[in-house]
Amino acid sequence: MTDSNSAARQAFLLLRIAFTVAPILFGLDKFAEVLTDDWERYLSGTFNDILPGSAADAMSIIGVVEVVAGLVVAVAPRYGSLLVAGWLGGIIVNLLIVGGYGDVALRDFGLMLGALTLARLAWSELGSTSRAQSRAFQSGTGGSMPATGT
Repeated sequence: MTDSNSAARQAFLLLRIAFTVAPILFGLDKFAEVLTDDWERYLSGTFNDILPGSAADAMSIIGVVEVVAGLVVAVAPRYGSLLVAGWLGGIIVNLLIVGGYGDVALRDFGLMLGALTLARLAWSELGSTSRAQSRAFQSGTGGSMPATGT
């Protein structure tokens, strides 16, 4: 395995762990309220109007979605990373509607780029669980042509 393949695999693993753990922790905190005791202040009226129930109910729904998104990244990073990226996109729009949280929206934009990077790595042969595809990737062909001698 070349150094660039090794670095790419390490980046994939690091991003997969981060985008598994972070959404799960943020989702659980919607119930535990350790990071903040008022998650509802981050919810715009526009989004609250389309979600069922009160703002507290909405934050509970959001918490469950975040936990599920983290679990999907853990078991299926190809799809989970796109789910997290889309979710972060929604959070960014929500924060910009609320106003006053541009700094948090910018941070979430960076996280969204990280989730999209994980998606790119997961959809390459790097994220494949197929031994044949992995051998092709390791041979330096990138999977675009069959590896010879394997």
